[in-house]
Amino acid sequence: MTDTRGQSPSYDTYNGPLPGERGGTQPQGPYHPPQAYGAPAQGGTPAQGVPAAGGGQSAAATRKPRTGARTTPRTRKARLRVAKADPWSVMKVSFLLSIALGVCTVVAAAVLWMVMDAMGVFSTVGGTISEATGSNESNGFDLQSFLSLPRVLMFTSVIAVIDVVLMTALATLGAFIYNLSAGFVGGVELTLAEDE
Repeated sequence: MTDTRGQSPSYDTYNGPLPGERGGTQPQGPYHPPQAYGAPAQGGTPAQGVPAAGGGQSAAATRKPRTGARTTPRTRKARLRVAKADPWSVMKVSFLLSIALGVCTVVAAAVLWMVMDAMGVFSTVGGTISEATGSNESNGFDLQSFLSLPRVLMFTSVIAVIDVVLMTALATLGAFIYNLSAGFVGGVELTLAEDE
C-alpha cells in the first residue's frame, strides 16, 4: 500500500484481516471500506434502513395531519317505522297505568279534603249556605255532613273504577284502529339517535 502526495491511498493490494477479526487469511481481492452513515451504497442508492445524509427529518416527521378532519364522533341515527301495535300488550299496559292513575286520584282527593278542612273552608261555606237555605222550621242545607271524608272517598273511588274501565277499553280500541290505518299508510316513522 503506497501513498503519494495529492492522491488517495489505494486499497487494491491489501490482503490483511478485516477490522474486528483476529487474524487468518482472506481471499485475494480488492478491499472495500465500510460505508459511511448516510452515504449511498454501490449503485447510487442509499443503504436500506439508513437515512440519507442531510435529510434532517424522518419519514414519520414529514407526515402532517390532514387539515379539516373530524374531531368529534359522528352520531348514528336510525329511521324506524311502527308497523303494528299488539292489542293485548296495549290493553295490559293501559290497565296498569289506569289503575295507577285511579290510586293517585283517590289519594289526591283525600289530601285536598284534609287541607280544605284544616283551613276552615267547609265550615265557612257551610254556614253561609245554611243561612241562605234555612227557614224558621229548618236549619238549611248542611254542607259539612254532605261533604264528609268517607263520602268524598267513596265518590272518588267510583270515578277511579270507571276511569280504569274506560281507559283500558279506549286504549285497546285505539290499537285496533292504528293497525288498520298502518296497513294503508305504513304506520308512524321514528328517527332514533344514539346517545353521545
